[in-house]
Amino acid sequence: PDDRNYNRPVKIPYGASHEHMRRADRLYDACLVMDWNIAPRRRGRGSAIFFHLARPGFTPTQGCVAVTARTMARLLPLLSDRTVVRVVR
Repeated sequence: PDDRNYNRPVKIPYGASHEHMRRADRLYDACLVMDWNIAPRRRGRGSAIFFHLARPGFTPTQGCVAVTARTMARLLPLLSDRTVVRVVR
């Protein structure tokens, strides 16, 4: 949270904490960036919450929402730039 680019896209290599989007496990092959702590951005309120593909066995994420590839394939055609995704707990 102390980095000036906290919760912002960065180019790698990057010295501070960051998420690699191109990965061998392909979790982010289909990924939505959730509108969480984007604008206004507040330090310490969390960052980079994604809606992405689940790992085998649905092992825990680090605060993201994860679904099967089949579920993602069913959802993507229904989404547009006006779609609002709400996470309800």
